[in-house]
Amino acid sequence: MFLKKYNLKNKIALVSGAGKGLGRACAIALAEAGCNLIIISRTKKDLDEVSKKIKKLKVKCKSFVCDITNYDHLKNFINKQPRIDILINNAGNNIPEHFTKVKRKNMEYLVKVNTIAAFNLAQLCTLKMIKLKNRKKVGGAIVNMSSQMGHVGGPIRSVYNMTKFGLEGLTKGMSIDLAKYNIRVNTVCPTFVVTPMTKKFLKNKKFKREVLGNIPLRRFAELSDVASAAVFLASDAASMINGTSLLVDGGWTAK
Repeated sequence: MFLKKYNLKNKIALVSGAGKGLGRACAIALAEAGCNLIIISRTKKDLDEVSKKIKKLKVKCKSFVCDITNYDHLKNFINKQPRIDILINNAGNNIPEHFTKVKRKNMEYLVKVNTIAAFNLAQLCTLKMIKLKNRKKVGGAIVNMSSQMGHVGGPIRSVYNMTKFGLEGLTKGMSIDLAKYNIRVNTVCPTFVVTPMTKKFLKNKKFKREVLGNIPLRRFAELSDVASAAVFLASDAASMINGTSLLVDGGWTAK
């Protein structure tokens, strides 16, 4: 009986950055739970591949090529959707630089992608969610993809820290404002996961060794670890979890 709460049949989820890495894994995991998908990414080829995989799971999938920093493009698309129940606000990036050497253009780009675009997408999806007449009854969920670096500092990650700490604060504020609609807002905070974004950093053997030394479980997170956490927070199994973070960090922040 309890497992029924994980069933997302007839729900519609929008996943940003769904073409690769964590976004792709979350989209497929949601589909496995019975959810219909709206997936967005900058690359059509990636979206087509993910969409094909999702449709094999006998659920519906729409895809949209979009740069999430293009507000008008994003707004026009979301406004055309008949319904959204779940948002996995995943798209983001990182450019590691020592604080004293951070390039202004890189700092502004990361704030634009990780903070401003995440805010805009969450607001646009929320406005769509609350239009549903029985929203309070059926509920809704927003999962912002944060990081362990939204809770602790890290070397050459000052800007990334800033954006992810900001996302944690945004999540808490949103959770209070949206509770009256029964829309829950939480974050998933992974440690290092081997994805196309992190692969290039982990090629550095010294960096890789230091990272593993900071994870008590002595291993990187798998994509499935993060995706299953996102599905849990999106489901009714997490119906009393609101305004908090689910740390998928192997114990990194426990120290």
